[in-house]
Parts: sequence; C-alpha cells; structure tokens
Amino acid sequence: MTENANQFKKAPKRKKEKARSVTVSPEMRQAYADLIKQKEEREEYAKHLPSEKGR
Repeated sequence: MTENANQFKKAPKRKKEKARSVTVSPEMRQAYADLIKQKEEREEYAKHLPSEKGR
C-alpha cells in the first residue's frame, strides 16, 4: 500500500526550454506570406473539385 501512495504524487514542474527565434528580412517575410496565401487559394479552389481517390 505504501508503494501506491507514492505513485500518485504530483510530478515536479519542468523548466521551460528556451525558444528559438529567427530574424528574417521584410522581403522574406512578405514572400512567405504570399506563399501561404497562394496555398490557401489553391486549397480553397480544390475543395470544390471532385476528389481523385476513386482512380
């Protein structure tokens, strides 16, 4: 029974890992935003097309 009492104790909190940050130029940021926008437009367009799963 003493083993079961220790089993459900609260675990110690973990230290948060340092987050990595990346610095990009405004041109790269805009190019990435455009890329995401194009991808969303393609997915929106493809949503209305019949699926090709049966082929």
